[in-house]
Amino acid sequence: MMRALSVSPLSDYGVWWSLSDSKYGGTALLVKHSCSPISILYSLDESDGSKLKHEADGRVILAEFHSFRLLNTYVPNNSWKDDDNGFARRRAWDARMIEFLKRPHKKPLIWCGDLNVSNEVIDVSHPDFFSNAKLQGYTPPNAEDIGQPGFTLGERQRFAECLSKGDLVDTYRHLHKQQDFDAGFTWSGNPVGKYRGKRMRIDYFLLSRKLLDRLVSSDIHGQGIEQEGFCGSDHCPITMEIRTATKEIAKVECIQSRQVDSLDL
Repeated sequence: MMRALSVSPLSDYGVWWSLSDSKYGGTALLVKHSCSPISILYSLDESDGSKLKHEADGRVILAEFHSFRLLNTYVPNNSWKDDDNGFARRRAWDARMIEFLKRPHKKPLIWCGDLNVSNEVIDVSHPDFFSNAKLQGYTPPNAEDIGQPGFTLGERQRFAECLSKGDLVDTYRHLHKQQDFDAGFTWSGNPVGKYRGKRMRIDYFLLSRKLLDRLVSSDIHGQGIEQEGFCGSDHCPITMEIRTATKEIAKVECIQSRQVDSLDL
């Protein structure tokens, strides 16, 4: 990785890491040297001393730029059971995110990353399959936890609350109203077995409504059952372009590998 970052074109970028204390997780942010961020935080806690705080799983990078803030997150998977504290962990994360979004902020927000939730029915390829999916026949006691992680009722309701509290717009769905069954998903299941052809859109660029008039494009760069464009991952890259305050175009890329975002102004 460091060797790749040392040569063109990546050598034109500065990189910020939010590493996990364990081997799983972590995020990174690449920004062109010409537009370095004003500040970087690694936690949703913006209180005094927050620069010293760091998400244990490396799930957060919050960067401040001249006219907006960029939040890059790798949201915890809901899990299939609560034996490993999965349901409770995800509820706690969502609650913290809602509180973060409710706070008054001086600058509008771009929130991107693997958000591990499919917001609408058209964001999954097989709604009935995902709604009723089980692991080894186990049915969670709470109805809101039933189904494929990322498509349970509880996750979707809390995500809707995030959009509402943060006054955020799902940029891809704003520009692409209809389902694209070939190229409208960012995650694809194992091409062998019952998950072959089963796909979800769980990676996003969310934009403060105040920035919506600057939105140029929001696209998914993977397609098909054979996972063209996925580059060996189960996630594919997504991009968003916005006009800067000076009407130039800024391109933001989210590449799942585990989670790397780049900002190109």
